[in-house]
Amino acid sequence: MKTNTTLGELKASGYQTKSVKEELRNNLIEALRSGKQPFEGIHGYEDTVIPQLERAILAKHNINLLGLRGQAKTRLARLMVNLLDEWMPIVAGSEVNDDPLNPLSRYAKDVIAEQGDATPISWVHRNDRFAEKLATPDVTIADIIGDVDPIKAANMKLSYADERVIHFGMIPRANRCIFVINELPDLQARIQVALFNILQEGDIQIRGFHLRFPLDIQFVFTANPEDYTNRGSIVTPLKDRIGSQILTHYPETIRIARTITEQEAKLEGAQKENISVPSLAMDLIEQIGFEARESEYIDSKSGVSARMSISAFENLVSAAELRGLKSNNPKTSVRLSDFMGVIPALTGKMELVYEGEQEGSTYVAEQLIGSAVKTLFESYFPKVEKLEKQGESGPYQGVVDWFFEQDEFALTDDADDATYRSQLDAITPLDSLIQKYQPNVLPTEKHFLKEFVLWGLVESKKLSKSQMDNSTTFRDKFSDYVRGGMN
Repeated sequence: MKTNTTLGELKASGYQTKSVKEELRNNLIEALRSGKQPFEGIHGYEDTVIPQLERAILAKHNINLLGLRGQAKTRLARLMVNLLDEWMPIVAGSEVNDDPLNPLSRYAKDVIAEQGDATPISWVHRNDRFAEKLATPDVTIADIIGDVDPIKAANMKLSYADERVIHFGMIPRANRCIFVINELPDLQARIQVALFNILQEGDIQIRGFHLRFPLDIQFVFTANPEDYTNRGSIVTPLKDRIGSQILTHYPETIRIARTITEQEAKLEGAQKENISVPSLAMDLIEQIGFEARESEYIDSKSGVSARMSISAFENLVSAAELRGLKSNNPKTSVRLSDFMGVIPALTGKMELVYEGEQEGSTYVAEQLIGSAVKTLFESYFPKVEKLEKQGESGPYQGVVDWFFEQDEFALTDDADDATYRSQLDAITPLDSLIQKYQPNVLPTEKHFLKEFVLWGLVESKKLSKSQMDNSTTFRDKFSDYVRGGMN
């Protein structure tokens, strides 16, 4: 059909005009019947958001995606493009994608009246049928709907009473397309009001022009619920004209969060080849995000974007890569000490409350890492009891006793791999502990697990830890006190 170049050829081919909402509906039905996934690459929404979105498309609704930052709202809207027909015919030269069989603009009507079936048509690919506007307070009616263009009036020698002097804005130019307005509450109320007629009555009003202009647009709005009280709101009549409001959410499990991070992280080929990332390290990255969303230092209403975990993972791999290059170990594995390198990826993505601001973003980030270690430690090893029964030593007593006998144990941050492994292997009680509770650990991940045990015991108040002089030092919490009393 794309070979048709004139209106007459298009009519002869049997082309039928369809609205953009009909295209989406019909192609979604076809995808579902054939077992295709129309929203590929979206994880964690299979039983929640996606079914609601599919129902909205089947109902031919305009849609508002409501959720905190980093919840794939814009990604969902962009994937809807895949449900459009691959090619769409327009009157050649039309500013507003005029349907050759149902023209809207004065330009298209005049061309068809003059040339009839010889009217030239062109084809627009579905990838070009997506328009997006970030709502900001400085957006004007002229930007999104249009305005009178005095230059056009002068060049064409037209009166300002002639509708051909109108310069169409983004929305009319997105006719027969998907149009996304991100952060809708940030749009001034008077601009939101200007959308009423477009959504419901199908006309536009520009500086005295009241044109019956039934635009064919699939509107998708995105909004953050915090915006309703913080910066602005969606005016009630506009909300009433949006067919479906769909609530998005963050990943509900570490497994889903890991899938998203691994999919979205941008790693170089050399990093993928040379840097080994233990599965536990990936879990820790995601657990940091879960801890952040529950932290008393972070504003829960602002949310913690999934982009934080993605950036943290990229920083973690880069920290291991940098250490490997400096120690002449280009092929290396992530260590727990490398997690200090993810702090810059955390601090810029957290909206702190007053208490968090007082403590400082770096402190909060370090606390999140520690909390993540403690949470996962208790899922890998027995929980450390605050009060152990008399006569019982507990599963960690051997490790604690080993540290009691040492002045201190320093794990060098930039040590080469052989030194790093030999330092951890010196703590012999760790082997029996891991053999008992994690016997199936991969040999390549065993030393990360050993370091993880030390950090877990620190968070459980069994050991103390300090970082200085490019090393992490572990001590028994009471050995200094006991030795001081004996001297």
